[in-house]
Amino acid sequence: MFGEIYHHRRVLLTGHTGFKGSYLALWLRRLGAEVCGVALPMPGEFSHFALVRPEIRSEMVDIRDREAVARIVEDFRPEIVFHLAAQPLVRLSYAHPVETFASNVMGTVHVLEACRLTDSVRAIVVISSDKCYENREQLRGYREDDPMGGYDPYSASKGCTELAVSSYRRSFFNNDTYGIKHHTLLASARAGNVIGGGDWAADRLVPDLVKAAAAGCEVEIRSPQAIRPWQHVLEPLSGYLQLGQKLLSGEKQFADGWNFGPDTDGLIRVETVASELQKHWPAIRFRLNPPPDAPHEAGLLTLDCTKARAELLWHGVWTPEEAFRRTAVWYRDFYTEQKINTFRDLEQYESDAKRKDLAWTK
Repeated sequence: MFGEIYHHRRVLLTGHTGFKGSYLALWLRRLGAEVCGVALPMPGEFSHFALVRPEIRSEMVDIRDREAVARIVEDFRPEIVFHLAAQPLVRLSYAHPVETFASNVMGTVHVLEACRLTDSVRAIVVISSDKCYENREQLRGYREDDPMGGYDPYSASKGCTELAVSSYRRSFFNNDTYGIKHHTLLASARAGNVIGGGDWAADRLVPDLVKAAAAGCEVEIRSPQAIRPWQHVLEPLSGYLQLGQKLLSGEKQFADGWNFGPDTDGLIRVETVASELQKHWPAIRFRLNPPPDAPHEAGLLTLDCTKARAELLWHGVWTPEEAFRRTAVWYRDFYTEQKINTFRDLEQYESDAKRKDLAWTK
């Protein structure tokens, strides 16, 4: 898979204790990579990283600590860096805007600067968000060359992150001087809403629903009519890994910004998502009660992923219905049987992708 390019490669992964990061750490180890993670411990009762326990080097370091980040990068000497560490929540960014900008913008700059000063680094993939775009609540999906922006501090910080990445690419990792003045390719990846087992973050739809179900409670859904691009967490991760494969292979045309999202059938209302999850775990209960004084959140946000499909030949594997089913079953089995389906889901995802003969399965 991925041309076996990750086998025996040194990979630095920031945010490895988070939801996406823990899945990516596990997948990279499955691909034979030597992984060093940089992150903070996850708060709360459960942690997906702690449950799956991938065999990696784990450094509990805040990316806002520039010197600590630089020391780790210099010591580990990675060949590729996947930067996922961030403050990832819109509502939390209203309560802690300074910390959000510090983590998401300056934290990214610290990682990029450490990579610039470490000559082992050949590729960098910075994971951003679909919320990096200036959201005009339009029906057309946002394309990679649309303006960056953001209403809330989180979204604005992601827009700033993309500008910082673009600046570093132009200033220090310019594609035109690749192989002449430097040997590092830098890309960014923007994904929509991801779901799957093992996410316990606060103020997210799926974690709120399943935590309440486990406690026998009902959840109030604050934005039932909001439309988002929903996909299983493994979908964008396959895109990140495929993008990293291209960069490590020296294909400089891929050092750019990329959207990874579902087809139009993945654009689904929040209320519908809750109902789909409930089909597979009836303990999930909710009522629609949007608070009148809730902070602003986008009502419509979609991505145009034509570029990734046409140029990277990247495509999704699971339908939204399959993603909802596997997510609900993961939590149901975890709470009722103390069973962790992550390994099974990853194996099945790879198997289904092979049956579709996707480019990255070669």
